[in-house]
Amino acid sequence: MSQVQAPSPVLTAALEGLTAPHKTLPPWLFYDERGSALFEQITDLPEYYLTRTERQILTENAPEILSREVTLVELGAGTATKTGILLTQAASTQAGVLYQPIDVSPSALAAAQHLEQTIPGLRVQPQVANYITEPYTITREPHRHVLALYIGSSIGNFAPAEARAILTSLRTQLHPGDTLLLGTDLAPGPNKSVSTLLAAYDDAQGITTAFNKNILTHLNRELAANFDLDCFRHLARWNPTESRIEMHLESLIAQTVTLAGTPIAFAAGETIHTENSYKFTPATIATLLKSSGYRTTQTLTDPKSLFAVTLAEAI
Repeated sequence: MSQVQAPSPVLTAALEGLTAPHKTLPPWLFYDERGSALFEQITDLPEYYLTRTERQILTENAPEILSREVTLVELGAGTATKTGILLTQAASTQAGVLYQPIDVSPSALAAAQHLEQTIPGLRVQPQVANYITEPYTITREPHRHVLALYIGSSIGNFAPAEARAILTSLRTQLHPGDTLLLGTDLAPGPNKSVSTLLAAYDDAQGITTAFNKNILTHLNRELAANFDLDCFRHLARWNPTESRIEMHLESLIAQTVTLAGTPIAFAAGETIHTENSYKFTPATIATLLKSSGYRTTQTLTDPKSLFAVTLAEAI
């Protein structure tokens, strides 16, 4: 007797989002192989201050962050470029370091595994998983706490309830005394204008445009869809009420796209909401952590208060 095959997560997410009254796509669909490569390019752009600022914070505070022997786990690890700063510090102070990167992109994890070649004593144990929709496991080592990394402001891609669910799910695998290191982009303030934020999500070279449109290429490939990328344009907006940058793809014409055999109608000017990037204050960071089962122990930031890296203990 033949079994009915369950629909793929990509198909389920795409149909659910694109048939809603206000069309959306979840941001994890960005990260196929090309999307992961484009995001790495974004992190090097002059407008995209987030990565270099977080890297500066991690570099300056690595000895303090790694003041005890730990096993490191990372959600949404990507190629783990910034994480190498922490892994190098850990390897300098403890005998052997286990690093467990978790990411939806196999190509990104392959790049992360190459860190074994440059950091003595490092063991990389990658997991290909969508940590939002799929289970993952954390290997614990005797006599070592877990340091869970969720950096790069990835938490900002999720609405508050979703962010709490991600951190709460992680908390179920941590023991009291284990630590979370959370990277968050900060809201506009005296040294940070809205225009600075918008430029970070709409760069002059058009790399962010290509990254946003690549989500449609992903659907064309995976679901036999027929999106014409030239009929959509990239939009970045600041939503002060929700304290978030929004990325959209705007349909330039009235059109109908077929997705796995399902017709999806677009009006001219209608958008697909592809990503949010929430911006935080110290108070909203502390509230999020407390509601997810953590106690804030230290907040590290840069001189201009562009970005924050927060240490929190599982309680």
